[in-house]
Amino acid sequence: MGRVTDRRPVVRFDGDAASRRPDTLSVEEPLELRVNGSPLAVTMRTPGDDVDLAHGFLLTEGVITEAGDVLLAKHCTDTNLNVLEIQLRPDLPPPVTDPTRHFYTSSSCGTCGKASIDAVRVTSAFPVDTDPMTIRPSIVYGFPDALRERQKAFARTGGLHAAGLFTADGELVCVREDVGRHNAVDKVLGWAVRSSLVPLRGHILMVSGRASFELTQKAALAGVPMLAAVSAPSTLAVDLATELGLTLVGFLRGETMNVYAGAHRICG
Repeated sequence: MGRVTDRRPVVRFDGDAASRRPDTLSVEEPLELRVNGSPLAVTMRTPGDDVDLAHGFLLTEGVITEAGDVLLAKHCTDTNLNVLEIQLRPDLPPPVTDPTRHFYTSSSCGTCGKASIDAVRVTSAFPVDTDPMTIRPSIVYGFPDALRERQKAFARTGGLHAAGLFTADGELVCVREDVGRHNAVDKVLGWAVRSSLVPLRGHILMVSGRASFELTQKAALAGVPMLAAVSAPSTLAVDLATELGLTLVGFLRGETMNVYAGAHRICG
């Protein structure tokens, strides 16, 4: 496992006074995913939980639906932790790289190019609109503090996003951190795949930033009926959640939140 944090020198100003000291920063390195011997994607990520990241990425790209679809996932060599070799079941269709999209993801914006909600509705193997889960507002209000308490690397660097998976009774079952929002989510969902929990009926995905179309899409493709974020959603995220029957919560802070879609699951 690579280092999650590293030290760099910094000149700190306090008023007019300057001093030199080391500062702890989040590590960002590329990870190449190779599927059945062929390069598929490169993502800028924080090292660690790379196998979870690969499983989550393949799940939310519609390549796999369960842990058994992946026969092997390991780093290329003991000395190169930035290449992950993945072998799929031989009867699975190989992933097709869309030349208009290119599977390159940055730590800032994630993958781009999915042009329509219809594409997501076709590829999703786990519909969420029939999930009967309900949850009390008081439980939802506790999610941000519970997530922050488990963000060990963020406490040292202030530079990592987090994603957490909760049950409807408020239990936090998995937390992952990364420089990329989408990577943190993929790591959580990949853990769920490997733990045979997908589809994630009755669960809530909590993210430390905003709720984008991409993160809403990832939640839906994993069968998560509710996505909660501390910041705002985008218009397309709201449209997608409404179309798919997914509950979307934004601006979850203190004891307030905005429910943009699927308010029937919040039992006030």
